[in-house]
Amino acid sequence: MRVRPATIDDISLIFAFIQKKSEFDRSVGAYSGVLQVTEDKIRKTIFAAVPFSYVLFAENSKQVVGFALYGFRYSSFVGQPSIWLDDLYVDEEMRSQGTGIALMNYLAQIAKENSCTHIAWTADTRNIRGLKFYDRLGAKIIEQKGDRCFFTWTGIKPEQERRQ
Repeated sequence: MRVRPATIDDISLIFAFIQKKSEFDRSVGAYSGVLQVTEDKIRKTIFAAVPFSYVLFAENSKQVVGFALYGFRYSSFVGQPSIWLDDLYVDEEMRSQGTGIALMNYLAQIAKENSCTHIAWTADTRNIRGLKFYDRLGAKIIEQKGDRCFFTWTGIKPEQERRQ
Protein backbone atom coordinates (compact mmCIF):
# COMPACT_ATOMS: atom_id res chain seq x y z
CA MET A 1 0.00 0.00 0.00
CA ARG A 2 1.36 3.39 -0.98
CA VAL A 3 0.01 6.73 0.26
CA ARG A 4 0.63 9.89 -1.73
CA PRO A 5 -0.57 13.49 -1.82
CA ALA A 6 -3.05 14.33 -4.57
CA THR A 7 -1.92 16.43 -7.51
CA ILE A 8 -3.87 18.73 -9.80
CA ASP A 9 -4.12 15.81 -12.23
CA ASP A 10 -6.23 13.99 -9.61
CA ILE A 11 -9.17 16.41 -9.60
CA SER A 12 -11.60 13.95 -11.21
CA LEU A 13 -10.42 11.23 -8.79
CA ILE A 14 -10.96 13.52 -5.80
CA PHE A 15 -14.45 14.28 -7.10
CA ALA A 16 -15.16 10.55 -7.52
CA PHE A 17 -14.05 9.76 -3.97
CA ILE A 18 -16.16 12.58 -2.53
CA GLN A 19 -19.13 11.06 -4.37
CA LYS A 20 -18.31 7.58 -2.97
CA LYS A 21 -18.02 9.01 0.54
CA SER A 22 -21.37 10.77 0.23
CA GLU A 23 -23.01 7.55 -0.98
CA PHE A 24 -21.56 5.67 1.99
CA ASP A 25 -22.77 8.36 4.40
CA ARG A 26 -26.24 8.15 2.84
CA SER A 27 -26.23 4.37 3.32
CA VAL A 28 -25.75 4.74 7.09
CA GLY A 29 -28.17 7.66 7.34
CA ALA A 30 -25.47 10.24 8.05
CA TYR A 31 -26.06 12.43 4.97
CA SER A 32 -29.20 13.38 3.11
CA GLY A 33 -28.14 16.57 1.36
CA VAL A 34 -27.29 17.33 -2.24
CA LEU A 35 -23.62 17.43 -3.21
CA GLN A 36 -22.63 20.88 -4.35
CA VAL A 37 -18.99 20.13 -5.08
CA THR A 38 -17.73 20.28 -8.67
CA GLU A 39 -14.39 19.58 -10.25
CA ASP A 40 -14.02 23.32 -10.83
CA LYS A 41 -14.61 24.05 -7.12
CA ILE A 42 -12.00 21.43 -6.23
CA ARG A 43 -9.51 23.07 -8.59
CA LYS A 44 -10.18 26.53 -7.11
CA THR A 45 -10.08 25.50 -3.44
CA ILE A 46 -7.72 22.56 -3.06
CA PHE A 47 -5.23 23.62 -5.73
CA ALA A 48 -5.34 27.39 -5.15
CA ALA A 49 -2.26 29.42 -4.21
CA VAL A 50 -3.46 29.02 -0.61
CA PRO A 51 -5.17 25.61 -0.44
CA PHE A 52 -8.18 25.28 1.84
CA SER A 53 -7.74 21.49 2.12
CA TYR A 54 -5.39 18.71 1.11
CA VAL A 55 -6.01 15.19 -0.16
CA LEU A 56 -4.13 11.94 0.32
CA PHE A 57 -4.67 8.81 -1.76
CA ALA A 58 -3.93 5.21 -0.83
CA GLU A 59 -3.16 2.99 -3.77
CA ASN A 60 -2.20 -0.59 -4.30
CA SER A 61 -0.36 -1.80 -7.38
CA LYS A 62 -3.57 -1.63 -9.44
CA GLN A 63 -5.57 1.42 -8.41
CA VAL A 64 -6.42 4.11 -5.86
CA VAL A 65 -8.47 2.47 -3.10
CA GLY A 66 -8.85 5.14 -0.41
CA PHE A 67 -8.60 8.83 0.34
CA ALA A 68 -8.37 11.33 3.16
CA LEU A 69 -9.31 15.01 2.89
CA TYR A 70 -7.93 17.24 5.64
CA GLY A 71 -6.94 20.77 6.56
CA PHE A 72 -5.01 22.61 9.24
CA ARG A 73 -6.47 24.59 12.11
CA TYR A 74 -4.61 26.90 14.46
CA SER A 75 -5.12 27.46 18.17
CA SER A 76 -4.08 30.91 19.29
CA PHE A 77 -4.18 29.79 22.93
CA VAL A 78 -1.86 26.83 22.32
CA GLY A 79 0.17 28.51 19.60
CA GLN A 80 0.19 25.35 17.49
CA PRO A 81 -1.79 23.85 14.65
CA SER A 82 -3.90 20.71 14.58
CA ILE A 83 -5.37 18.78 11.67
CA TRP A 84 -9.07 18.48 10.91
CA LEU A 85 -9.84 15.26 9.01
CA ASP A 86 -12.95 15.99 6.99
CA ASP A 87 -13.22 12.74 5.03
CA LEU A 88 -11.70 9.28 5.30
CA TYR A 89 -12.97 6.71 2.84
CA VAL A 90 -11.73 3.27 1.77
CA ASP A 91 -13.34 1.26 -1.02
CA GLU A 92 -15.48 -1.48 0.51
CA GLU A 93 -13.46 -4.39 -0.90
CA MET A 94 -10.25 -2.91 0.58
CA ARG A 95 -11.50 -2.38 4.14
CA SER A 96 -9.78 -4.32 6.93
CA GLN A 97 -6.66 -4.70 4.78
CA GLY A 98 -4.53 -1.87 6.17
CA THR A 99 -5.65 0.96 3.88
CA GLY A 100 -7.24 3.07 6.61
CA ILE A 101 -4.29 2.67 8.96
CA ALA A 102 -1.89 3.55 6.13
CA LEU A 103 -3.78 6.79 5.47
CA MET A 104 -3.98 7.63 9.17
CA ASN A 105 -0.29 6.89 9.75
CA TYR A 106 0.65 9.14 6.83
CA LEU A 107 -1.59 11.86 8.26
CA ALA A 108 0.02 11.37 11.70
CA GLN A 109 3.43 11.88 10.09
CA ILE A 110 2.20 15.12 8.49
CA ALA A 111 0.91 16.21 11.91
CA LYS A 112 4.26 15.43 13.51
CA GLU A 113 6.23 17.26 10.81
CA ASN A 114 4.04 20.35 11.33
CA SER A 115 4.13 20.28 15.17
CA CYS A 116 0.38 19.62 15.34
CA THR A 117 -1.13 18.89 18.72
CA HIS A 118 -3.61 16.31 17.40
CA ILE A 119 -5.87 15.18 14.58
CA ALA A 120 -9.63 15.64 15.04
CA TRP A 121 -12.76 14.52 13.16
CA THR A 122 -16.35 13.46 13.58
CA ALA A 123 -18.06 10.19 12.79
CA ASP A 124 -21.68 9.14 12.80
CA THR A 125 -22.74 6.72 15.53
CA ARG A 126 -24.39 4.55 12.86
CA ASN A 127 -21.00 3.92 11.22
CA ILE A 128 -20.27 1.00 13.56
CA ARG A 129 -17.34 -0.36 11.55
CA GLY A 130 -15.73 3.09 11.41
CA LEU A 131 -16.17 3.59 15.15
CA LYS A 132 -14.49 0.24 15.83
CA PHE A 133 -11.60 1.21 13.53
CA TYR A 134 -11.12 4.52 15.37
CA ASP A 135 -11.20 2.70 18.71
CA ARG A 136 -8.50 0.25 17.53
CA LEU A 137 -6.50 3.24 16.32
CA GLY A 138 -6.53 4.65 19.86
CA ALA A 139 -8.64 7.71 19.03
CA LYS A 140 -10.73 9.14 21.85
CA ILE A 141 -14.30 10.38 21.70
CA ILE A 142 -14.17 13.76 23.41
CA GLU A 143 -17.83 14.65 22.91
CA GLN A 144 -21.01 13.25 21.44
CA LYS A 145 -23.88 15.38 20.13
CA GLY A 146 -26.81 13.39 18.82
CA ASP A 147 -25.49 11.01 16.18
CA ARG A 148 -22.05 12.71 15.94
CA CYS A 149 -19.00 11.55 17.82
CA PHE A 150 -16.14 14.04 18.02
CA PHE A 151 -12.75 12.33 17.97
CA THR A 152 -9.22 13.37 18.77
CA TRP A 153 -6.06 11.37 18.09
CA THR A 154 -2.46 12.20 18.81
CA GLY A 155 -0.94 9.62 16.47
CA ILE A 156 -0.01 6.00 16.32
CA LYS A 157 1.29 4.36 19.46
CA PRO A 158 4.56 2.36 19.29
CA GLU A 159 2.73 -0.89 20.14
CA GLN A 160 0.35 -0.33 17.19
CA GLU A 161 3.31 0.08 14.82
CA ARG A 162 4.67 -3.30 15.86
CA ARG A 163 1.31 -4.97 15.12
CA GLN A 164 1.05 -3.57 11.57
